[in-house]
Amino acid sequence: MALIPSNSSVALSPIISLKENVRLRTCVVCQNWGVLSHDSVKMSGVSHANRKGTNVATSRQDEHEELKPFWDDGYGTRTMRDCTEIAMDLIKSDGGPPRWFCPVACGKSVKDSPLLLYLPGIDGTGAGLAVHEKAFGKVFQVQCLHIPVWDRTPLEGLLRIIEETVMSEHNLSPNKPIYLLGECFGGTLALAVAARNPTIDLILVLANPATSYDRSMMHHLSSLMAVLPEEHYGMFPYAFSPLFGDYIKMLMVKTYDVNDFQSVLQLPANLCKDLPLLSVVARILPKDTLTWRLKLLKSAADYANSRLHATVAQVLVLASGNDKLMPSKDEAHRLSRLIKHCNVRVFEDNGHTILLERGANVLATIRSNHMYRRFSKFDIFNDFLPPSDEEFKTSLVEKWWYRLYIDAVAFSTMEDGKVVSGLAGIPDEGPVLIVGNHMLLAFDVFPLVAEFVREKKIMLHGLTHPEIFHINPLLNFFIIPLTDFIKNSGAIPVSGRNFYTSLQRKKHILLYPGGIREAMHRKGEAGKLFWPEKQEFVRMAVRFGATIVPYGGVGEDDILDLHTDYDDFKRNLIYNWLVNEYNKGRTNLREGMEGELADQQFHIPLFKFKIPGRLYFKFGKPIRTKGMEHMSTNEDFCQKLYSQIKCDVEKNVAYLLEKREEDPCRGVVERILWQLVYGFEDQVPSFEP
Repeated sequence: MALIPSNSSVALSPIISLKENVRLRTCVVCQNWGVLSHDSVKMSGVSHANRKGTNVATSRQDEHEELKPFWDDGYGTRTMRDCTEIAMDLIKSDGGPPRWFCPVACGKSVKDSPLLLYLPGIDGTGAGLAVHEKAFGKVFQVQCLHIPVWDRTPLEGLLRIIEETVMSEHNLSPNKPIYLLGECFGGTLALAVAARNPTIDLILVLANPATSYDRSMMHHLSSLMAVLPEEHYGMFPYAFSPLFGDYIKMLMVKTYDVNDFQSVLQLPANLCKDLPLLSVVARILPKDTLTWRLKLLKSAADYANSRLHATVAQVLVLASGNDKLMPSKDEAHRLSRLIKHCNVRVFEDNGHTILLERGANVLATIRSNHMYRRFSKFDIFNDFLPPSDEEFKTSLVEKWWYRLYIDAVAFSTMEDGKVVSGLAGIPDEGPVLIVGNHMLLAFDVFPLVAEFVREKKIMLHGLTHPEIFHINPLLNFFIIPLTDFIKNSGAIPVSGRNFYTSLQRKKHILLYPGGIREAMHRKGEAGKLFWPEKQEFVRMAVRFGATIVPYGGVGEDDILDLHTDYDDFKRNLIYNWLVNEYNKGRTNLREGMEGELADQQFHIPLFKFKIPGRLYFKFGKPIRTKGMEHMSTNEDFCQKLYSQIKCDVEKNVAYLLEKREEDPCRGVVERILWQLVYGFEDQVPSFEP
């Protein structure tokens, strides 16, 4: 194929210096680089001599697209086989120094997308991003480092190559972060570069970093390579393949549902089909090359470990719980103790090659840790990315057991007062403020947000207690799927400024005036409102001419049985002490208010699951305030409107409690029977509104 200019925003050649004040899309030395047979990567054919007259003003920035909910991230379209084909293309003519390339699958990215440099594992091909190329290409300017098979650049030389690229980009865009995604060996390189450049805004994403080399199986491979005869090396990939990754999870990349029966039946055939790909490892890593890379890996691990204390960059460690090659999970916890700004996410069922396996959505993990940003400071509005199609389909709210247990059904009210099934009565144009009652533990948020995305393709931004954004994933692993969904679906820490900005940007906003008191209510208080006497949200909504939609939700009593509530905790000395200790130093959003509303202590009430019934939501008639902006300073008007909203919420709750008795599919048994007859894809019907 012809060599194609990359859409990268960084100078790529490690041996060509940038011309001052000139920014090239890509600059790679092409001598000794043969013609590639597979349209998998973009390489620039621009030589140093040809750069002098290059016009770089013609940029493609105006062609950037904005992401919408259910955007195509390409997940499942590229697999381990594609990774192998790209790697084989890259090594066909492997002369020259280490270099960068941009995979064609990355395509065009969103506006102001930051640079992401992928640092490969011990294979050095740079093809390890195959599964995530399209997703990363939408939100990053991606460049992958390729280390030729017979290249023997020492550690210092590799670090210098990466540093020159990082410094060039930093000089051109000093207010933008630079991402280093390092896998295994690449993770040690990323840590070393970050330690050596503490003044540059770097964000590190480390996939099973090899800083645990001395405690890993790779340490023993060095001794094996010294005694293994050359003629027997061809069997090495087959003998050691179980250590390198979970091939079942690699094959499952193309399926949305790992429980899909047809996909399971295809696994043996696919496994036999892809088994010959293991022979490629011997060509990518000949015995001499593997021996050299293992020595390089040891040096890189020692170098990175000696400088962990100097790492000030943001770090996200992706650790596999089933990594048979390295103690990645333990190493992740060790790094989190030694690096100041280090987050850890453990994927218990994944193997060493986590980037090629199903179950690890790297971009979603970056987003849920609020580590995706376009500029020097994180902006929860500007840096928000809606969920992709694959992310939503694999989220908690789309699990068959979750939908069967909750099976929420929604009703809305049209302008003429008619109640209809679905969300047709919700205005499409913002700002729209959805106001309602909290169910126990606020689990009503999940089906609500999911319904808005599923039916209206609208992100419902919930104003959420700030503590949700500071849950320690090491201590609260069981709640991570829930908080990840909330954050990746557009949840915003509740504050006056964020509420103001949301209305100003014409968002669809979800607000619960009852707060924690309502979400952590006591026994017998299901459906009861705990709203303060005055609420500033009405004045703010009127000021921006927002449409206010009051809604009510019921069904908690069909799902959960509250066993131990806050009052029970306070009567027990041990539980009371635990609750008080947990809440020390935590934010109290109702501080200064009178009565029990001021007591907003976090606690987790104890409950029992019941044979599931169903959740119901009813959205009342929209209250339009457009044209009334001048009334935002009228206290009497705002208070009357506030009372009307509260009354409408209570009416919606009463309506649902009465009408749900008419639902023929309220019980889980009835819903299962209906789905067996009519299929599992359609919405199970409910009562006639």
